[in-house]
Amino acid sequence: MTAVIIIGAVLIVLALVALVVLPRTRARAEQRRLEAKRGEMADRHRTEAEERKLRADYAEQQAQRERAEADLHEARAKLHERGMADDELDADDATLAQPEPDMTQRERFARDDRVAEGERFPQEDRAAAPEGGAVRDPAGRPER
Repeated sequence: MTAVIIIGAVLIVLALVALVVLPRTRARAEQRRLEAKRGEMADRHRTEAEERKLRADYAEQQAQRERAEADLHEARAKLHERGMADDELDADDATLAQPEPDMTQRERFARDDRVAEGERFPQEDRAAAPEGGAVRDPAGRPER
C-alpha cells in the first residue's frame, strides 16, 4: 500500500513539474523563433535598403553626367553665338545629327529604365579607370 502511495506521489510531482516546465520551454522556443524571424526580416530590409541606395547612387551619377553634357552643349552654344567656333560648325552639325556611337537614345533610356527597376549589369562591364577614380558606366563610357 505504501508503494502505491509513493508511486502516486511521484506521478503527481511529475505532472506538476510538467505543467510548470512545458509552458516555459514552449515560451523559450517561441521566443527563439521570433528572434530568428526578426533577424531575418531585418536582414531583408537592410538588403533592400542597400539595393535602393545603389540604384540611387547610379541615378545620381547619370544625372551628373547628363548635367555635364548639358553644360558642355551650353558652352558650345555660347561659343557659336560669339563666333568663336566657326571652324567647328560642320563637325558639330554632324555630331548633333548622329546618335551616340554605342547606343541610340531609345536604347539608352531603356537601359536606364531597367536599372531603375533593379536589373543589374555584369561586373565585367563596369570597369574602374586607373588612378583617375573615374568610373565607367555599363556601356563603357567614362562618367563625369
